[in-house]
Amino acid sequence: MATKSKKTDSNGHEELKWPYGKLNYIYFAIAVIVIAIGYFTLSNGSMTLAPILLVIGYLVLIPIALMVKDKSIADDNADDSESNDPHYDFQDYSN
Repeated sequence: MATKSKKTDSNGHEELKWPYGKLNYIYFAIAVIVIAIGYFTLSNGSMTLAPILLVIGYLVLIPIALMVKDKSIADDNADDSESNDPHYDFQDYSN
């Protein structure tokens, strides 16, 4: 079975790709805006809306921004990560 060789730099080290794409940065920007609005409402005395916004920003939106896979990045990584070991194969077989 043929396998693709891994990309290496001039020193022979394997090149690592940044795992975050445009979609991740959009979610992260939304999280930062929600958190900023939460702190702003907290400084104005809101004791109900502010904690809700802060919890949503920190515990929902930031983890989503870190875990969501941008389709273009996922396709590039799937092309580069052909492995014979099934334990290291993280491709989505649901389709």
